[in-house]
Amino acid sequence: MHPAKWFLPGAAVVISACSHQLPQDEMTFQREEAAIRQVLEDQQAAWNRGDIPAFMQGYWKSDELRFASGGTVAKGWQVTLDRYLKRYDSPEKMGKLSFTDLIVTQLSATDAMVFGRWKLIRESDTPNGLFTLHFRKISDEWVIVSDHTSSSDK
Repeated sequence: MHPAKWFLPGAAVVISACSHQLPQDEMTFQREEAAIRQVLEDQQAAWNRGDIPAFMQGYWKSDELRFASGGTVAKGWQVTLDRYLKRYDSPEKMGKLSFTDLIVTQLSATDAMVFGRWKLIRESDTPNGLFTLHFRKISDEWVIVSDHTSSSDK
């Protein structure tokens, strides 16, 4: 089977997937994609109000969560939360977060990948980079089970 692609009008998102693994109808597929995007929107809003624990609600609350960044791999939800709290311990360090250029690829009814860009706008700088997120639908909710985030050298 050939991959199927959907281009949603007005959205900055291209969705592609193998059609034999997708939910049965396009409406269901669009609903699942919207739920995945909502997780990211909720994370962005939580970050921008300085609420790291709420930001972490988008991640799988498990010791099996995998977070790779800065040449290291952290394993576990609590470890990842602690890492964020230590690194971003002030509003100045947190800045304002934005996610852009999202590409959502639904692999099956319970697995999806999201590629995108992140940017922090802070008074002193604007760090940015790329991310790859593996989402899984667990207990009827989409959560990030693996996050690989990189920073731009620019």
